[in-house]
Amino acid sequence: MAHRLSPEAEAELDGIWHYIATESGSMDVADRFIDGLTRHFFLLATQPYMGRRRDEDLRPGMRSFVFGKYLIFYRIDGEDVLILHVVRGSRDMATLFGL
Repeated sequence: MAHRLSPEAEAELDGIWHYIATESGSMDVADRFIDGLTRHFFLLATQPYMGRRRDEDLRPGMRSFVFGKYLIFYRIDGEDVLILHVVRGSRDMATLFGL
């Protein structure tokens, strides 16, 4: 399996990088964090069922995986893992998913 990112996930990663670079004052810190986060995309592509099922509370087929204070939301899409969102765990998920 491979992984793909939705346009929303790409924008969220850019926002996360910018936030961390600004708060830490270091682009290197932001780069390392994003590198660690994206390594988990590859992990999920090889073991897609390791994330928590979110069928009941969010959407059928949705899964989530924790990375630090962030949640990676994804679904298995044929032979790929589609990364839908990457957001802080404190975010209102009902609003994010329009529930």
